Amino acid sequence: MTLRNLSEVNVSTNKEGVLIKRLSADEIDVFRSIRLEALSSEPSSFASRFEDWAYLPDEEWRQRLNNPVFVAFLNDQPVGMMGLLRQRPSKMAHRATLIGVYVRKSQRGTGIAANLLKAIADYATSIRVLQLELAVSVENPAAMHFYQRQGFIEIGRVPNGFLDDGKEIDEVIMMRRLNG
Repeated sequence: MTLRNLSEVNVSTNKEGVLIKRLSADEIDVFRSIRLEALSSEPSSFASRFEDWAYLPDEEWRQRLNNPVFVAFLNDQPVGMMGLLRQRPSKMAHRATLIGVYVRKSQRGTGIAANLLKAIADYATSIRVLQLELAVSVENPAAMHFYQRQGFIEIGRVPNGFLDDGKEIDEVIMMRRLNG
């Protein structure tokens, strides 16, 4: 399935039906809700802090949605998100980075993260992206294992890539080729 002309995809998980939707620029309230939830509930998992985002004006939230952001909804409530940042230079436009990846703790292990990743990968393929990349904290082994199960491989590390309250934490760089 390609998402070139679609903004919504119905996906079934092993629980109830989940809707995976690419947010439009007008859906900043949904984006703000799930992004601030992610930053407040999993502060060590992100390069940004809650305070970096909490007081952004609406226009800044809207601009951040210029990059594709997919959200998983369960019972009309956002429970997960995944964004995509495509490289701009023409010789690098075949690459994109996963950003802002989050699934509510109560929904982890249900298939929502895999469904979000499938939606992002399908979208990326439709815009001729050949390679997905990401960075994850070495202190998040559950995320690293998820990405490995999804076909990502470690391609490097950035020593002390994160500085979290004075603690230096390595960043693991991973990638996955897409079938195109």
